[in-house]
Amino acid sequence: MSDTSPTAPAPCPEPFRVSDEDLDDLASALAKTIAEVRRHGVILDRLGSEPDPVPPADQQTDDAPAAGAAGPEKADGPTSVFILALGGEVYAVELTALSAWVNHLLLPVYGREISTTRPWCAQWHEHPEAVARLHALWLAWQQFTDTEAGLAGPSTWHRDHLDQALVHLRAPDGPFAACTTSPTRPNHRVLTTPAPEQSEVAA
Repeated sequence: MSDTSPTAPAPCPEPFRVSDEDLDDLASALAKTIAEVRRHGVILDRLGSEPDPVPPADQQTDDAPAAGAAGPEKADGPTSVFILALGGEVYAVELTALSAWVNHLLLPVYGREISTTRPWCAQWHEHPEAVARLHALWLAWQQFTDTEAGLAGPSTWHRDHLDQALVHLRAPDGPFAACTTSPTRPNHRVLTTPAPEQSEVAA
């Protein structure tokens, strides 16, 4: 006699759940990936806009290196992530990203009051030293706030990078020494720097 009892349906699998901690890790990894993609995109744009000249096929020899096989010393494009090593459109893109970080994170949290002993200039991007120090600070922030930096990363960034940068940037004799000392009396002047000595040309 055959079994006519209905077959029991297979149990439904449990829904897949991601813990809050894993979501935070995923968000941090995604933010890091986006930043890296943007940086690589800038470099690729520059490399694409300034292609290396390729000699005609009849001028190439077996001993000549193939196009793009030049050593690192001859590679086109920036060889450093530091903003002072960049130029043209690449510099402008990096400065825009830096400005967003300075205006929306650094100043609202760490800006403090402007005074003669703590000067600041709203036109900081016109002070080369300020741009250099702020960019270095931003690069360190990207590194030490990443999950791979460990739990002590943010503390290291504050101690070794933020505190030192602010001491130099906002010193009474720092890059903003001739700039704003009061929000009600705005002032901006880029201090002159010593010109390099010109060697005398032998007659």
